[in-house]
Parts: sequence; structure tokens; C-alpha cells
Amino acid sequence: MKTSTNIRNIIFDFGGVILDIDPQQTINTLKNQGVKNVEVFSTPEFQEQVMNKFERGILTPELFREKVRFFLDSKMSDQHIDDAWNALLLDIPKERIAVLEQVKQNYYTFLLSNSNEIHYDVYVRDLQLRFGYREFDQLFHKAYFSFDLHLSKPNPEIFEFVMNQHKMIAEETLFIDDTLEHIEAAQKLGMRCYQLLKPERVRDLFTDGILKEDLKLL
Repeated sequence: MKTSTNIRNIIFDFGGVILDIDPQQTINTLKNQGVKNVEVFSTPEFQEQVMNKFERGILTPELFREKVRFFLDSKMSDQHIDDAWNALLLDIPKERIAVLEQVKQNYYTFLLSNSNEIHYDVYVRDLQLRFGYREFDQLFHKAYFSFDLHLSKPNPEIFEFVMNQHKMIAEETLFIDDTLEHIEAAQKLGMRCYQLLKPERVRDLFTDGILKEDLKLL
């Protein structure tokens, strides 16, 4: 285990770290809309052919909706699909934004998110209306989204791309994510990592925008 000293760069995951999410809410919304075979959403085929491709920007929102209708054997409207898909997005607490603003004063901060165009539109609008930021590049030194890069975690290429863009040294870079598979991929590249799991919050890792000295990193 390593301590938190000598960290210059911090790469944050988004969903489950900055943004609170609950995927079960999408399932609940689909059921409320009368969809019967919602278990399709958790099948490996749907994950690979629809979810993963949408996250990597291979599918447009229009194609994503068509795939959802096909897999669910449903004639759902675009709006019903979007409502269900966005139901899993909960909230970015105000205190979390305040922490990120403090952290940015002391470290080079980055966002690296597996995301998609439909969700992106929702939380960019939320960021603008609630916090006054036009885009995530204003809250972080730079924000990266998988659908823009056509790469997604845990593919090591996405980490290498971000580090190369900013000439980061792996040992000076902390990656914070809630998914073990992503953490393990970053570790293999020499990055220092912290798996953030409930009930722990981002604010628990910092004091006045500085990483806590006793923080144990993987």
C-alpha cells in the first residue's frame, strides 16, 4: 500500500463517484411503462451489442433506440426510451462540486467517464443550470468521455491516451473509480488508484482540497 504523497494529477470517474446513479431505476421505469422482458438489459448480448457500443460512440442515439426496441420487442417512443434510460441518473450533490473546485486548485484534475450522448446531454444541462458551468472542461482541467474517444474503460488505450495527452507520469497520477475492473487496468499501467465504494464519498478523501496523508492507495 502507498500513501498519497507525490500525486500531481487526479483522474476522476463520473458515475458512482461524482454523479450518484441507480441502474435499478431504469428497470423500474421500463416496468412502469409496461415492458415485460426487462431482464434483457442485463444479458451479455445486450451489454456488448448495445450498451458497450453506445458508450464507445459506435451507435448513434437513433441506432441505440432502435436496438432497444428490437431487444425489448417493443414499439416504445423515443421519449419513453430516453425517460427510462435517464432514470438511472440521480444527482450531483452541491458539496461534491465544491470539493472538486478546491481540489483543482491543488492538482491537475481530469474526468474520464464511460458515457453516452443521451446521458451526456442530461448532465451537461444540469451542470449549467445548477452550477453555472457551460461544460465539464471548466470544472476540470480536461474532461474525457468514452463516446468521444471511441474507447472505454477498462481498455488500457483510453488511460494511455489521456496520460499521453498531458504528459502524465503514471506514478504521479491517481485514478479514482468505483469499478474494480477499471482500477485493475489502471494499476497495470503503473497508476496509483483508489476504489471509492459506498458509503464513502469523494469529500472523505480530501481536507481543504488536499488528499489526506493517511489515505491508502492501491
